[in-house]
Amino acid sequence: MDFRLMGLDAPLLHTLHHMLNEEDGSDAAKSAAGGPTRTYVRDAKAMAATPADVKEYTGSYVFVIDMPGLKSGDIKVQVEEDNVLNISGERKREEEEEGAKYVRMERRIGKFMRKFVLPENADTDKISAVCQDGVLTVTVAKLPPPEPKKPKTIEVKIG
Repeated sequence: MDFRLMGLDAPLLHTLHHMLNEEDGSDAAKSAAGGPTRTYVRDAKAMAATPADVKEYTGSYVFVIDMPGLKSGDIKVQVEEDNVLNISGERKREEEEEGAKYVRMERRIGKFMRKFVLPENADTDKISAVCQDGVLTVTVAKLPPPEPKKPKTIEVKIG
């Protein structure tokens, strides 16, 4: 069948054919084909499912994130390039006891993640994180406001 008769151009068909015949399904192949990678989709779902509150105080920013079932050792708080605060963790499925089976499973397992772009006045050297009762509180101190520049007086000399 000649697809040109149907108004379809060869580059489009070539791309579709390549995507349909891609057997390994790897992230690199999906990325090369222009589609989202599996990692991107997983991270997007984790971010959408992780509720957070952000508060601004006089001297700090406070991020409050629900991290149910995670211990402090399971949570990672990092500052990435361009002042991006990355908070992540993963809750794994509990080991099943012998002879027991799940009748219903509703509690969320998997990756928890949120990313926040910090303002310019955030002091990334002064960040603290406390996890209590499944709620993580990350406090980022603010830098003091810059002192106003004083006018510089220049002496005028005679000829």
